[in-house]
Amino acid sequence: MKQTNARAPWARSARVALAALCLAATAAHADTPPPADVISFGTSATMEVPMDVLSVTLQAVRDGAEASVVQAQLKQALDAALTEAKKSAQPGAMDVRTGNFSLFPRYGKDGRIGNWTGQANLVLEGKDIARVAQTAGQINGMNVVSVNSSISRELVEKYETEVTAQAIQKYRAQADTLARQFGARGYTLREVSVQSGVSTPGPRPLYMRKDAAVAAEAAAPLPVEQGKGTIQANVNGSVQLTR
Repeated sequence: MKQTNARAPWARSARVALAALCLAATAAHADTPPPADVISFGTSATMEVPMDVLSVTLQAVRDGAEASVVQAQLKQALDAALTEAKKSAQPGAMDVRTGNFSLFPRYGKDGRIGNWTGQANLVLEGKDIARVAQTAGQINGMNVVSVNSSISRELVEKYETEVTAQAIQKYRAQADTLARQFGARGYTLREVSVQSGVSTPGPRPLYMRKDAAVAAEAAAPLPVEQGKGTIQANVNGSVQLTR
């Protein structure tokens, strides 16, 4: 018996009705005017905070014809510096860690390797500023190449909530002012975003040479001035004026 594949008339009618409904919804959405009496603006609040963390990077540089010899010299300098720095290390007050350790060839005019240059970094960081500065001045065989001040996470968390509250209060006050200036009774919030962050000066490049010629001054603490950083909060969004 031959079967037919005909579809019921009501199925075709349903598809036609659904398509018409979609077209009508699309047209209605396209004709909908943007909401009236909507104002978008932003406010911010800042607070200066003393930078309570000091980070000092020391570096040893060695050159030689043999890569293995240069590497051994760098390792020796780094081991000696680590041993000296760990004498004053204390969690939180001053932490000690190794930084970049690299070795690369230098080529002559003939395209062949002429010699090898390597460098090893040691980083001293902590909230005991005097301890970090004093230890950096005591380490021989490595040069101070960078000094960086920052705000500790604990200090950021302590003041971030306060700064954010100030920014939100300013946003609400600005919304009240704008509503009155536009002759509205008040406003309702539509959408608001709140962001906060920390701004501090970048690392200060510094080259303090330490060799036999200045060994008598090696124990002098590194001169530092911490300064202040900024904690900032931004509030951006839009409000609907009520008439």
